[in-house]
Amino acid sequence: MTTIVRPKWLFSLIASLALAGCGSADRTTTASGSPNWERLLAAAENPNDWVTYGGTFDEQRFSGLTQISDANVGQLGLAWSYEFDTNRAQETTPLAYDGVIYATTAWSKVFALDATTGKLIWSYDPEVPGEAGAKGCCDVGNRGAAIYDGKLYFGTFDGRLIALDIKTGKPVWTVVTVDQSKPYTITGAPRIVKGKVVIGNGGAELGVRGYVSAYDAETGKQAWRFYTVPGNPADGRDNAASDNVLASKASSTWFGKFWEAGGGGTVWDSIVYDPELDQLYIGVGNGSPWNHKIRSQGKGDNLFLSSIVALDPDTGKYRWHYQASPGESWDYTNTQSIILATLDIEGKPRKVLMQAPKNGFFFVIDRNNGKLLSAKNYVEVNWASGYDLNTGRPIENPEARYDQGSFVAIPGALGGHNWQPMAFSPRTGLAYIPGQDAVFGYDNPEQYKYRPGRWNTGIGTIGAAAPDDANQFQAIRKMLRGRLIAWDPIGQKAAWTFDYDEPWNGGVLSTAGNLVFQGDTKGNFRAFAADNGKVLWTAKLGMPIMAAPTSFAVDGVQYVAVAAGYGGAYALTSAFNDNPSPQQNGRLYVFKVGGKAAIPELAKLAFGPPNPATDKFTPQQIARGKEQFATDCWMCHGPGSVSSGVAPDLRRSGALGDAQMWKQIVIDGALKDSGMIGFAKYMTAADAEGIRAYISDRAAALKQSEKGSGK
Repeated sequence: MTTIVRPKWLFSLIASLALAGCGSADRTTTASGSPNWERLLAAAENPNDWVTYGGTFDEQRFSGLTQISDANVGQLGLAWSYEFDTNRAQETTPLAYDGVIYATTAWSKVFALDATTGKLIWSYDPEVPGEAGAKGCCDVGNRGAAIYDGKLYFGTFDGRLIALDIKTGKPVWTVVTVDQSKPYTITGAPRIVKGKVVIGNGGAELGVRGYVSAYDAETGKQAWRFYTVPGNPADGRDNAASDNVLASKASSTWFGKFWEAGGGGTVWDSIVYDPELDQLYIGVGNGSPWNHKIRSQGKGDNLFLSSIVALDPDTGKYRWHYQASPGESWDYTNTQSIILATLDIEGKPRKVLMQAPKNGFFFVIDRNNGKLLSAKNYVEVNWASGYDLNTGRPIENPEARYDQGSFVAIPGALGGHNWQPMAFSPRTGLAYIPGQDAVFGYDNPEQYKYRPGRWNTGIGTIGAAAPDDANQFQAIRKMLRGRLIAWDPIGQKAAWTFDYDEPWNGGVLSTAGNLVFQGDTKGNFRAFAADNGKVLWTAKLGMPIMAAPTSFAVDGVQYVAVAAGYGGAYALTSAFNDNPSPQQNGRLYVFKVGGKAAIPELAKLAFGPPNPATDKFTPQQIARGKEQFATDCWMCHGPGSVSSGVAPDLRRSGALGDAQMWKQIVIDGALKDSGMIGFAKYMTAADAEGIRAYISDRAAALKQSEKGSGK
């Protein structure tokens, strides 16, 4: 079904180089073709280590190790676990090199651990200000780091790129990659490309202009920058690698004063280098605001939103692009995993890239020129019926643009597949997608005004309250499901699936042992047979798993590692979890055949009782508070103030009954160091009091409900 997808000549280098250059103190030139770069290319092909974010430069997340296989995976046991010091989102892909695991955690902290024992070697805290958390759309997680030339590189939530000495964890250099006065964030992993560190950023929902930058790996000096969308024409050229293509291709596809809200197009996750074609591919995100009618007068394709763009890795200059959702209006990003392979298509080997982005279609694209080869929906889709392969454009449902009324889109803004990495096995020829069914309602707001630094989606129904009625609650709950999908990219159909009763299932690892590993939000870590989907092994960890596993070997023993801990967009914004409770600190779990360590027993945490205020509020205050809550608060505290457990459940807040304390928190920012900024710029004290009235009303309903259920 597939041809060989990896250059086997690289393996001949491994023995002689022994990977020493990847972590040595050698400071030879980092230019293209340097010994350090060749060593990294070789190291990425050694299955004993996991030295790049996607496992190899093709980012297949496929381990060639076979000691753990479908024949003995039932003997897998815990080797060790390590508790991190934060209970926020754990999204890291842990790297493994020379017997050490390097894991990034929430708030951009970094830990180096002995790979066989879990003993802490060093840790580094970049001390991200707590108030920076308010700049994030989707929690304060960090997805990973990069290794090169004796250094570990990672981005911080507040927009810095830091190089650490890999042996000591001490900073070598730091560079600020964003305008920190604007709501930019970094949650994605950097990539090493020919002696450069490439990093993007996030923040489109809050109003920024997207770009990707490359920095010299030795010095931190910026090498080039590529903007994904045009800027204000009055500002002139950016003196960036993107200048010519924005002028010749992109600018004419935008209308109105789009630059006032930044335009969006952030490159917050997928960045992939292609050694075979010497190209860099970036996945570009959604528009700012989401609503195309508001963003660009409902006109134009808005390049390069929702696109895959190929760049020259040396200069950052444009080569080609493919746009999956022209005139994007649903938060349909193309920042999801990009995987490179060579597939036999119609009897010919084709160098392709594969992606299952948010919009629900699985794309196979010729990476020589960006030509669309196939696109079929991998989940249920109603916004389009398919793609015209001649034009490469979707065949849209006219109602999907919600011009004449509201539209419930499938998939919704959460996407058919979100950030959790998918994998590909060259053995089975299948891609393994952490898919999900999650609908979302869109319509045009009665009025819209751009507010710098706050969510600017331009969607009217966003932030609707969770229903109090239990039957309605469960009906909505059943519409949110997850699914591991083994997808045949040639036949464009599912080979097998495994269903979950809620979305947000974990990232995926495939191995040469005919295995696929994935976790879920119930705390189950499973091994599936890669060819037929049979569940072969399950470990009950007791805490949700979102991150992707990795595999490595030390002294001839194969290990599988995965980080556990809840958070992210769905966790913050969904009220539809079973028995929500405060989250435990995240952990890293490492398994091996015959592992004897006990899986830690985690104490059950619980929220306090509902705490409605004794004050008397008017219906007008409650209505005002409901509207203000839907504007500014639900993104962290859940629709209707029903928390999933990541952020506090405000219905149970000790401050709810104290008007002065409430004002000090909401308006004055008394808890800004914990991530709760003051909202004096965005609301009045009367607005804050209205929110207190609304949440108190919700707390009273909860108290009555729990009393009736005997809680």
